[in-house]
Amino acid sequence: MTSAERKPIITVRDVHKYFKTPRGTVHALRGVSMEVKPGEVVTVIGPSGSGKSTLLRCLNRLEAFDAGSIVVDGIPLDTAVNINKVRAEVGMVFQSFNLFPHLTALENIAMAQKVVRKRSRKDAEMVAHELLVKVGIPEKADTYPGQLSGGQQQRVAIARALAMNPKIMLFDEPTSALDPEMIKEVLDVMLALAQEGMTMVVVSHEMGFARAAANRTIFMDEGIIVEQGEPVELFANPQTDRFKLFLSKILKH
Repeated sequence: MTSAERKPIITVRDVHKYFKTPRGTVHALRGVSMEVKPGEVVTVIGPSGSGKSTLLRCLNRLEAFDAGSIVVDGIPLDTAVNINKVRAEVGMVFQSFNLFPHLTALENIAMAQKVVRKRSRKDAEMVAHELLVKVGIPEKADTYPGQLSGGQQQRVAIARALAMNPKIMLFDEPTSALDPEMIKEVLDVMLALAQEGMTMVVVSHEMGFARAAANRTIFMDEGIIVEQGEPVELFANPQTDRFKLFLSKILKH
């Protein structure tokens, strides 16, 4: 069964989100609806303030939404019990690495496994070692975050999320805090995950990754989905003036 024939693993219906600010109320998401099928890789792009990161954070209820519905893996995000169930199945990687500075790379990856998945120390460390190999830095097991490059820290963060055996991975601008030479090493890990069939929703401006790995790209602006489609076709034939303007600015860099 292809991903197109499967039931969605993420369903978003008419979601609205408001933020209170000193200048008034911001309508950050304006009736967003979307679906993600199992094994699908969806990239979400758009200018700053378009709502893309807010949408991503709503998918595991790091942000509460004000109207509409979100169902993840058959579980509605409507109660605290359900939210915790969903979070156990969804890994998230942020722009900032959020590693514990007093723990080694191995310990950072092992800790949540012991607390949440109730694995023994031996089993958790075995998984951590395997994942450090997977992300290409097995030699950094006993290294503290402050001694790692930004790219290495982000790869440890990805390994930590994978250690929970998630069904879905969410990435919120995972390369935006990295120096250019470190971006590729992180994108290579993400590309490998995509090729293995991991369901992924990625907020990113990395057009190369979208072309190489994404089944679909969504362009957001002012809290709505403006255009979406297969990346190569979408970038080659933008349909709206707003998306054409966005691409003209992004592709200059």
